[in-house]
Amino acid sequence: MSKLKEHIKDLPPAYFAMVMSTGIISISSYLLQIVWLAHLLFWLNVWFYISLLILTSLRLILFHKDFLTDMIDHQKGPGFFTFVAGSCILGSQVIIIYDNYFISFILWIIGLVTWIIFNYTIFTGFTVKENKPSLDEGITGAWLLAVVATQSIAVLSILLASHLEQPFKLQMNFLALCMWLWGGMLYIWMISLIFYRYTFFRFVPGDLSPPYWINMGAMAISTLAGSLLIMETDNAPFVQSLLPFIKGFTIFYWVTGTWWIPMLIILAIWRHVYKRFPLKYDPLYWGAVFPLGMYTACTFRMAHAMDIYFLVKIPEYFIYFALTAWLAAFIGFIRSFLNRFNWMTNKNTA
Repeated sequence: MSKLKEHIKDLPPAYFAMVMSTGIISISSYLLQIVWLAHLLFWLNVWFYISLLILTSLRLILFHKDFLTDMIDHQKGPGFFTFVAGSCILGSQVIIIYDNYFISFILWIIGLVTWIIFNYTIFTGFTVKENKPSLDEGITGAWLLAVVATQSIAVLSILLASHLEQPFKLQMNFLALCMWLWGGMLYIWMISLIFYRYTFFRFVPGDLSPPYWINMGAMAISTLAGSLLIMETDNAPFVQSLLPFIKGFTIFYWVTGTWWIPMLIILAIWRHVYKRFPLKYDPLYWGAVFPLGMYTACTFRMAHAMDIYFLVKIPEYFIYFALTAWLAAFIGFIRSFLNRFNWMTNKNTA
């Protein structure tokens, strides 16, 4: 029991990236007509979400000081945004796969409320705390989870708006537009600091943690939200007036995300092949799986929203890279879980 409490105490805030990754790959599979896999991953994701929600709640109750300390920690704090994104992506799954708007609306409320709480707690904490790390020690690609969380609310808002009557449809789409714009601004702020840290500070293999893939994932989900906004033109007149701007920035986001893919692959080769950094399971690797699934979904949606149909071939092949990465992370998770369970069993037996 003491060992279980220790695991709950040390539960990484970013573990809901598992829900994000499984959810978006399920959605991508459904869009690409791999329906059986979409349903399988959906129910697995429900289990992930409920399990992590229980464990996180227990951590808040039993170890609230550690919970709150992590929230204003420059390295760990941004990981809390995975709960917002995970909730909204699960909500998007429920709509796209099962056409259920009631459960999705509940998840949307959970996502929006926690987005407000985490935004103003985490960034206020970063601002007013007296002891702060230097830029190279404090900022990572995980900071962009704030962008992903923001855009996940935009995506779910658009999906919910399609089921609402006026004026709620208009209001929900306006909220989605505002979140999409704010997410883009937030990315510009953060990626400037991250790129500066990349190029002007010493970089060792240990610094290249898996959440750096969120550099691409944040742009991919921004592309997805923009594509869905374009498809909502008939239901929101203000979107019609901004259509050239939205289309331009949606392609801009997609191109930026695409640029990051070869760069991140090269850096991964440098880390694990050239520098021989050990490749072993870490919960943070789910943050590297999510961008691959999101790139698949966003390219598919953008191709249809903007009639760029020659791009459809990309998600048809990219889904297999995403599935391979998810399977590798899942196998690592199962092995890690079994090792901990066996250790606890052997200790109790002894």
